[in-house]
Amino acid sequence: MSGKIFTLCAALLILTAAPANAATKRFLDIQQVTSPGGIHAWLVEDHSAPVISLQFAFAGAGSATDPAGKQGLVQLASNTMDEGAGDTPSPQFQKILADLSIELGYAVGRDDYNGALRTLTRTKDKAFEMLHLSLTAPRFDAEPVQRMKDANFARIRNSLSDPDWMAARILNDISYTGHPYANNSGGTTASIAAITADDLRAYVKNNLTRDRLYVAVSGDISKAELATALDTIFASLPATAKPANVPDIKLQNAGTIALYKRDIPQTIILMAQPGIDRKDPDWHTAQVMNFILGGGGFGSRLTEEIREKRGLTYGVYSGFSLLDHVSTLSIETSTRNEKTAEVLDLIKAALLKMQTTDVTAAELKDAKSYLVGSIPLALTSNAQIASMLRSLQLDNLPDTYLDTISDRINAVTAADIRRVANRLLTPDKPVTILVGMPADVKPTKLIEKLPNAE
Repeated sequence: MSGKIFTLCAALLILTAAPANAATKRFLDIQQVTSPGGIHAWLVEDHSAPVISLQFAFAGAGSATDPAGKQGLVQLASNTMDEGAGDTPSPQFQKILADLSIELGYAVGRDDYNGALRTLTRTKDKAFEMLHLSLTAPRFDAEPVQRMKDANFARIRNSLSDPDWMAARILNDISYTGHPYANNSGGTTASIAAITADDLRAYVKNNLTRDRLYVAVSGDISKAELATALDTIFASLPATAKPANVPDIKLQNAGTIALYKRDIPQTIILMAQPGIDRKDPDWHTAQVMNFILGGGGFGSRLTEEIREKRGLTYGVYSGFSLLDHVSTLSIETSTRNEKTAEVLDLIKAALLKMQTTDVTAAELKDAKSYLVGSIPLALTSNAQIASMLRSLQLDNLPDTYLDTISDRINAVTAADIRRVANRLLTPDKPVTILVGMPADVKPTKLIEKLPNAE
């Protein structure tokens, strides 16, 4: 888990939907495309501008698959797969992309390995060729690999002085003890140094496979053109991946208050408790509840009580974090060291109030209005649309998702929220991480050294 948590539109992207009524007007005209070679994709055609956005993911190929002693392997792969491919070394490869205004890059999560391509229509054939090469024949030459290692070493050194990163690192270690999610997904200086080009090649061969592939496209391309392009780009990938064997896990060490003492003027507070699965019938209600609690920023209960009434923080936020094998509800904030205990008490009181008192009609109306209104704002570009389509596929949601979500949100009642709050919230048993010199707080665990950090 990073120092930031999923809120607002980010949470909207993963809400569960029911099948749309046949008479329901489609929010987006999502087409199902299957290539002659059997590669499947979702497509939203948009010929208003000569631009194509193609996004894809390899499910289950994220950093949770990093081998022991080589944390950061998947991170390094994402840094280097566009640094030369086939017969084209890194400088020439990057020059071709720049000269043709082709945007190509990779990103890694704990569960999935993601890629994105953005190209003008007139250069799409070359763009598809470059993407194909980077996926099937990355070079991993010594110079760019070492350059990216050095960049990661710099990132790690910077992180070691960031209190928010420290809190997130400790939270992962305590919340996911004994599980791959507890590892440092960005790697350590020692683990990054140990990674070889052969490790990177083995990762690509064993994990970036057709059986894990999800593809989403939006822009100036027809269904027939995309069907051909899918085979050009992806058909020669290996067919199947080696099993990842990442197990499900429940949040560990509930009730722990862990303190990492740092001589800084404010204490960083990061809390986590069990969350809710995206396919749970109460998921929509949980989203509205979270918006009112702390996901809505200004106007949320946590902000009102802790910032507006008392001036104890610049910001306080809550949000659901969803991974394939666990879900959590997190709260993060910071405050003056001498006010840490008071802020913790106020957070607990806000959780208890959500369980014991119905939200007001105004709170409910405002939350629904914002959440429903955020949906079209999250779809204002081809890249955003393609990202949405990719998210829906990864979450095994239907392409009718957007057709019904507003109805689901608007159906939530105050009684639903109170019931779900009592089901989900654990005011007395969160995992709490403190980084700073808090006064009047008795930790149950003192952290002497950052776990799995260097």
